[in-house]
Amino acid sequence: MSEEETLALSQHVRIPAAHAHLEGELNIPAGAAGVVLFAHGSGSSRHSPRNQFVARVIRESGNGTLLFDLLTREEEIDDNVTGRHRFDIGLLARRLVEATRWLRTQPGSQRYGTGYFGASTGGGAALAAAAELGSEIDAVVSRGGRPDLAGEALARVESPTLLIVGEYDDDVIRLNEAALARLPCEKQMNIVPRASHLFEEHGALEEVARLASEWFQRRL
Repeated sequence: MSEEETLALSQHVRIPAAHAHLEGELNIPAGAAGVVLFAHGSGSSRHSPRNQFVARVIRESGNGTLLFDLLTREEEIDDNVTGRHRFDIGLLARRLVEATRWLRTQPGSQRYGTGYFGASTGGGAALAAAAELGSEIDAVVSRGGRPDLAGEALARVESPTLLIVGEYDDDVIRLNEAALARLPCEKQMNIVPRASHLFEEHGALEEVARLASEWFQRRL
């Protein structure tokens, strides 16, 4: 595909990651400015209905999305028993970096800005990956995330970062406030009124999608 063509793409992909392959769905609308990679939370997958909803709104706003499984099928089975992979932020961040580098090898991908959307533990992974890739990542959004799990990597994040938390998610609000103070980049924290951790209340997830899509629209 030439650089002059307007890319419109929707396909299942297998992303190489070290000795594994990660299953994903790449969807890019015609004329997209960027692509947002999703890092799902612990015990979740690319099929998360909440992330699927946010991804659809992001595409409608003019950016593409890549939703993929951070763990292989075998790792998911093991994690369901042991829980040892879901909080391995180093592993999850490496997988996100590998997916980003894979995306950069795809025809026509150099034209796109790159964003990360992380949920729950995926928020920590997204920030750790953004710290590693620096200016290659144009924006990060965390939904009900655990940015604190990025640890020392927080101090190296260059990407403009939006943290979104529900009003009733008291513990996560405190963790996000502490992480926000450590971020040296352009940053913002939005608390969605009358929302809990999973944003299941009426209109809550719609507000998350609006905030996220606007953040990416301005920066990709």
